[in-house]
Amino acid sequence: MKKFRKVLDGLTTSSPGGTVGSPSCGSAAGTPTAAPTPKEIDVQETLVSENFQLCKTVRHGFPYQPTALAFDPVQKILAVGSRTGGVRILGRPGVDCFCQHESGAAVLQLQFLINEGALVTACADDTLHLWNLRQRRPAILHSLKFNRERITFCHLPFQSKWLYVGTERGNTHIVNIESFILSGYVIMWNKAIELSTKTHPGPVVHLSDSPKDEGKLLIGFESGTIVQWDLRGKKADFRIYYDEAIHSVSWHHEGKQFMCSHSDGSLTLWNLRNTTKPFQVTFPHGKIQKDGRKESCKPILKVEYKTSRNSEPFVIFSGGLSYDKAGRRPTLTIMHGKAITVLEMDYPIVEFMALCETPYNNEVQEPYAVVVLLEKDLIVVDLTQSNFPVFENPYPMDIHESPVTCTAYFADCPPDIIPILYSIGAKHKKTGYSQKEWPIAGGTWTLGSHTYPEIIITGHADGSIKFWDASAITLQMLYKLKTSKVFEKPKPGEGRAAELVEEDPFAVQMVSWCPQSRIFCVVGISAHIILYRFSKYDANTQIVSLEVRLQCEQEDVISPSENENNPCFSEPSPHSPQPHHQHPASPSSGTPEGLKDSIPCLKVKDRVVRVPPGYQAELVIQLLWVDGEPPQQITSLDINSAYGLLAFGNCNGLAVVDYLQKTILLCLSTLDLYGAADPYQRLTRSPRRNRQSTSGLTELSDNQQSVDMERSKSPTSDHVNGHCTSPTSQPCSAGKPRVPMGPEGPRLTRRGPGRPPFRKAQSAACMEISLPVSHTEESRENSFSRSRSSSVSSIDRDTKEAITTLQFGESYGRKSDALPTPCLWVGTSLGVVLLIPMSIPTDQEERMEEPVTIGPSGAVLMLKGSVLRFGFLDCMGALIQSPHEVWRDLNAPEDPDRPRRRKLVNFSPSSSQDACGEGHLAVVCSERQAKVFLMPSQSCLFVHNITESSFVLRADVVSVYNSVCLACFCANGHVMTLSLPSLRPLMDVNYLPLTDMRIARTFCFTNGGQALYLSSPTEIQRITYSQEMCDNLQEMLGELFTPIETPEAQNRGFLKGFFGGNAHTFDREELFGEAAAGKASRSLAQHIPGQGGMEGMKVAASGAVGELARARIALDERGQRLGELEERTALMMTSAETFSKHAHELMLKCKDKKWYQF
Repeated sequence: MKKFRKVLDGLTTSSPGGTVGSPSCGSAAGTPTAAPTPKEIDVQETLVSENFQLCKTVRHGFPYQPTALAFDPVQKILAVGSRTGGVRILGRPGVDCFCQHESGAAVLQLQFLINEGALVTACADDTLHLWNLRQRRPAILHSLKFNRERITFCHLPFQSKWLYVGTERGNTHIVNIESFILSGYVIMWNKAIELSTKTHPGPVVHLSDSPKDEGKLLIGFESGTIVQWDLRGKKADFRIYYDEAIHSVSWHHEGKQFMCSHSDGSLTLWNLRNTTKPFQVTFPHGKIQKDGRKESCKPILKVEYKTSRNSEPFVIFSGGLSYDKAGRRPTLTIMHGKAITVLEMDYPIVEFMALCETPYNNEVQEPYAVVVLLEKDLIVVDLTQSNFPVFENPYPMDIHESPVTCTAYFADCPPDIIPILYSIGAKHKKTGYSQKEWPIAGGTWTLGSHTYPEIIITGHADGSIKFWDASAITLQMLYKLKTSKVFEKPKPGEGRAAELVEEDPFAVQMVSWCPQSRIFCVVGISAHIILYRFSKYDANTQIVSLEVRLQCEQEDVISPSENENNPCFSEPSPHSPQPHHQHPASPSSGTPEGLKDSIPCLKVKDRVVRVPPGYQAELVIQLLWVDGEPPQQITSLDINSAYGLLAFGNCNGLAVVDYLQKTILLCLSTLDLYGAADPYQRLTRSPRRNRQSTSGLTELSDNQQSVDMERSKSPTSDHVNGHCTSPTSQPCSAGKPRVPMGPEGPRLTRRGPGRPPFRKAQSAACMEISLPVSHTEESRENSFSRSRSSSVSSIDRDTKEAITTLQFGESYGRKSDALPTPCLWVGTSLGVVLLIPMSIPTDQEERMEEPVTIGPSGAVLMLKGSVLRFGFLDCMGALIQSPHEVWRDLNAPEDPDRPRRRKLVNFSPSSSQDACGEGHLAVVCSERQAKVFLMPSQSCLFVHNITESSFVLRADVVSVYNSVCLACFCANGHVMTLSLPSLRPLMDVNYLPLTDMRIARTFCFTNGGQALYLSSPTEIQRITYSQEMCDNLQEMLGELFTPIETPEAQNRGFLKGFFGGNAHTFDREELFGEAAAGKASRSLAQHIPGQGGMEGMKVAASGAVGELARARIALDERGQRLGELEERTALMMTSAETFSKHAHELMLKCKDKKWYQF
């Protein structure tokens, strides 16, 4: 049993990252006023550090920057290599595995050991790796590092254990796959070409064995030289010297012809009977010009020549278009007989591969599909139908269809929400796909026992929202919502949207979703909020538009160059509530000087529109331009369906909207939220300014004046990638008060510390991150400050106090409150927490007619650093969920017997009081520390300084193991969990050694010990910090390898076998083994044993699957030892028989001799 202990709130330490002129980190935490000591409360904390372990679970999306492709035609699994050293292995839906080379070197080529459960990767650091795919988490068995030569091409014949490796010098080496040791057999480039040749043939670009005779190796050099090498005779059968560079070679299955693709856009067909000249030369896309010459064409990078029993051969190639067709998209051409089909692709082609029925290269190939790997997509074309349709891709390869700008993760959704979203989304699916089953169907996967409804939401740069079913470690698209349909289309290059953000005016910054009430809120880059309700019926609706004037005024800015005693006044007039409009003001409205004023950034559709079933827009809230300055981006948002309220804030202030009555309840600057008195002393480096008290928050008049004070530093005036990306930054130059500018002024200023195009900017999720401003692109991309944060940044820039987090909930607004009431918790960038109590009518009819009243702010709490997250616990330590409304379909037909009324859960103060006992606990986490307060006494019971050298990017109060903890992700890459309420450290793992902005922007925790982030622009990485899930992960993952009988080779017939050469008598072991070829030079390549062998598997094995694996390993080892024992016994028997024979011969020889004859 853990007891609450009293912790002094004022104990702080200075930050080592503090700079001259900036306040120390510790000084941001104030000392609370004397509060009555709370009575002792007992909380049973069940979580211990053994409950937590961090590991990656699964990666979704398209492999970023792909480089290589391979397919196992028997196992039917696909592998994709990437530029960063990653390998994705895909099978049937659910079979999706990600492997990473530790070196991070680009993957040049992939080769499956067909039907063996292994994969060879060749990387740009000239290393070969052998991966074991017979375990759910593949591991490297062997590596071979080439020291003196660079690898350019690899070829592994089917059912062979000898890998041919071509190099940049033109040499061909041979590697034993089993031992990963180089053979002494080497085909040197100067032996392969004629001695009379004066030039080097270039790197090896192709290697393949002849389908007719495995003892013949075809070597293609980049310069255009082709050599067929007799492996037995160690000599060249023939040499071809062609004028054009070679890119690829493909055999006819009979082994009598092969086809080459060249750099001039030509295809040459060669016959082995006559290799002096090509049998046929074609320019598939080159037309003859008027002067009789061929058009110059782009190179054909790859060609595949595949035969079919019942039709003409297929010739499939990429590239080869003429140069004069500017703007043509990348193409894949399929030549089938006389028919030529050109398939245009959306992205450049990286690699393609024809999928054939047989793994044998000397049989009729029968291609049935083509896998095309593009730079940003993977498509499979059906070759069995004449119109070549594509297969519907079952993998979530389109996460990046528009760049992902924000993410949200919900692991405890109502079970009915996923089927409903899927049924709505299924109506909008594309058609025209092939009717056949997806051909990449290898591996096995079953729905594990540890599954529950999970949904991932992604927001995108084009304003679209995607809902994904993430249950059971898979990912499937459920529903897509386009927020841009709410607005009129902005004209390109002109208008308000063009001046604000040129590229993506609808880009999504953050989302807020209440799964129980199905109310959904979207915050956009153009300082707009859209509120959606869910309905299963279509409807005709007119969207209500509210406009809010929430902007920094000239007088609000304080410059360090001013005299300390000179007060700076701000007019509260723009903070008074604005009347709502049905549609925005016209674009022409502005001040006489031509400055934009009181107009929004986007124009909402002001007509009745037909909306389909699904999420339907009900309300749009937009911030307005003020005096030629654009509205600052929204930094925080919360919505509560039980209260019917929506709150949002930015660097200028806070607004609360009643979305049921469509009215603005509150619109105040951050400073005015403090009410009539500010009981906290400000920092000595940020001198206290006298300020006139304001009247109640709801009674502001135009002639009032309030005195601002200089804050220590807003967390969000930070620069990322050379631009100020924080929503709370001010377009003011340091040390100078802002003055009105002309129409061009704000636009130029926003390019510096203001509003850049969205693709350069980040969402509000990372507004606390501070990066040094740099002028080089490389440093902009790679620099990441470890120690600077919002609360320790320099004071020499003019900034404002931003609203960084908001949360509605039942709480105590003042110490004297006896009962909990609806409250809004407000956290700011200076570590200040404000409570704003509200009075909400409980009767449904009164709620729609009577106004919601908001009282002056009550409790004021303080922490170090910008406030990130709130959480509420009852006095037993259980998580208090926010009250919510039960979903009801407003468009459903009326039922007179059952009128639709609002059903609220955990809303009434009495039920909250019963649940909470006497008071409740408030968990507040900032970017520096976490505190637990007892309400209503506001006593700080526990405090924990999370980090001194870095700062927290994301924090969430999450449920795990039927308990609750605080999970944090820091800028230095550490993932931590703290117990609640005692804030005892449970886990601290240095997970991401180098954090980048994408991860910081998209990292989010959820219940059940899970989290996710965008590991690349195209991929979502899911991780778990739960020990139980780590233990069960093997059960949840799919099996890559399935025992399948290798197809038997076709009977070749007597005549073909007799005249077809002695292909089946070729013994590679006899040629390449150490006995015949000797040992290779040790300096040529270095063997590196991998961690995936027996020893590695012993260590990695765990759980039930691990026990089976250990038993299997033990059996293998026992069988191996028995085999060795049997061999030794046989040798002893042989030697005994030999000794017996010699002894018998000696006995016969000496039998008749006398003793003196010896």
